[in-house]
Amino acid sequence: MQLQGKRALVTGAASGIGRATAIRFAAEGALVTIGDVNAAGLEETAAMMAVAPRIQPFDATDYASCRALVEAAAQDGLDAVCNISGMLKWGPSEDFSMEDFDRILKVNTSSVFAICQAAYPHLAKSGGCVVNTASTAALQGIAYTIAYSASKHGVAAITKGLAIEWAAKGVRINAICPGHVKTPMGNAPPPPGDVDWALVMRNAPKLPDGSCDPEDVAELFVFLASDRARKITGSLFTIDGGQLAG
Repeated sequence: MQLQGKRALVTGAASGIGRATAIRFAAEGALVTIGDVNAAGLEETAAMMAVAPRIQPFDATDYASCRALVEAAAQDGLDAVCNISGMLKWGPSEDFSMEDFDRILKVNTSSVFAICQAAYPHLAKSGGCVVNTASTAALQGIAYTIAYSASKHGVAAITKGLAIEWAAKGVRINAICPGHVKTPMGNAPPPPGDVDWALVMRNAPKLPDGSCDPEDVAELFVFLASDRARKITGSLFTIDGGQLAG
């Protein structure tokens, strides 16, 4: 088992990539704390896991809640943090509300920093790691997702900056950049408004059936949290079916 005995925190665990990652971590022997604003979804995830997790609902827009989540997860020490909570809302930029823009940045970016900051003292003791969730939208301009793209560019910057700052303590920080993933968020219906679908489809995966399943991304979380990745930090890993190949 690649994560035997490691103590891990997985956010966004009520569905999608977070759920798949929590299930995979438990199967690999990790002792997992799962967090999400959706308490019922966390209970469903827990029932799918090989080892019962610690369940800690939290609100990513509330920094005190973020810190409380970390403290709950770190009661017996902490080796790995997987920041997977996130939200997506897209549409024509001329109509996009500033309230939605601010909320996306708070959920997708600011909460990631708050959790990393709270986890740092525990990870410095264990020589642990963080695996953040960025996106292909962190690496390329993508039409109609300006707030989401800005938030994920921020996650990429947090990942690289903290990797430099905390390397001397043996704390590794990496991020995964998924393309389209078959999740409720990834399969949300298109927005109203004037959308140029040729601009949208220029970022389609190139492989046949190139969209990822959540389990595909979970495998990469396992690798980056494992000792096999002990020399990897400050890196962004794309898993996108060739979406950004050209």
